[in-house]
Amino acid sequence: MITQLPRAPLGRTDMIVSRVGIGAWALGGGGWAFAWGDQADSESVAAIHRALDAGVNWIDTAAVYGLGHAEEVVARALEGIPAADRPYIFTKGGLVWDERDRSREARRVGNPASLRLEVEASLRRLRVDRIDLYQMHWPADDVALEVSWPVLQALLREGTVRAVGLSNHDVAQPRRAEAIGHVDSLQPPFSLIHRDAAVELLPWCAANGTGVIVYSPMASGLLTGAFTRERALELGPGDWRSRDPDFQEPRLAATLALVEALRGVAARHGVPVAEVAVAWTLAFPGVTGAIVGARRPEQVDGWLPAAQLTLAAEDLDTIAAALRGTGAGSGPERPPGGAG
Repeated sequence: MITQLPRAPLGRTDMIVSRVGIGAWALGGGGWAFAWGDQADSESVAAIHRALDAGVNWIDTAAVYGLGHAEEVVARALEGIPAADRPYIFTKGGLVWDERDRSREARRVGNPASLRLEVEASLRRLRVDRIDLYQMHWPADDVALEVSWPVLQALLREGTVRAVGLSNHDVAQPRRAEAIGHVDSLQPPFSLIHRDAAVELLPWCAANGTGVIVYSPMASGLLTGAFTRERALELGPGDWRSRDPDFQEPRLAATLALVEALRGVAARHGVPVAEVAVAWTLAFPGVTGAIVGARRPEQVDGWLPAAQLTLAAEDLDTIAAALRGTGAGSGPERPPGGAG
């Protein structure tokens, strides 16, 4: 049975999106620079179906996830779903990989010829005629934003994409892009331990009619309530997190202490810590929705109700005190004006 999850307009677009969406980063599988390790496609498809059956109406993926494979998995998951019931498909481009050495990091590319080829490749892999939201994954190294952003605006006029956005860009960059054509959405990292987007980026988006879909609200697993120091030590070389400072000391200890402090808030609402972590990001003005990953269907059940969880002022006070006490992360400690 499909649940009607809370929804919100994505900026000025005509899309009304559920406040949580499913992300496909880990669904790309292993064998590339930012893989999460091996992943069974059957589990990926089942996780997507669980989210859609529960009322999630958008999937966020990227060409670079699995070096094309995650987009193919998304297409497989959507096979047989009538057009009227299909979720919105968001993807990203601007990262070009070397097929001769798939373990190398992709290059950040924004020249017009490359972007057009990438969009065509994503359309083929996703098996769609139009991409609902196409985003520049990272700022390009080869050309200025003033060269790449007009390409996305042209794709919008041509009908190849429905909306266009930026991912992993600081506030100065959407300001420059906005002078050329409207930025429909921004996708920043945002969580209890990565809060800097709340300083300038979220207010800018709210003031300019730009939707915000935040990624890694559970900090790539650290804020689920199930992650441990032992688990961090067990991360293999095929999992990008094994090389990330968040999963090493001294950051790891501070984050795990924060998770312990969150358990009281979670218990007060009768929910897992993961739900509190996601709901905290959704409490910020300007945040349209949160991208949450799942490698198995049961993981969806652990965060899905966060879309309906409202944190009270008391909860936000407790969380802010925990952030100060543990020293975890950086950025504002609570939403402005209280509970959302």
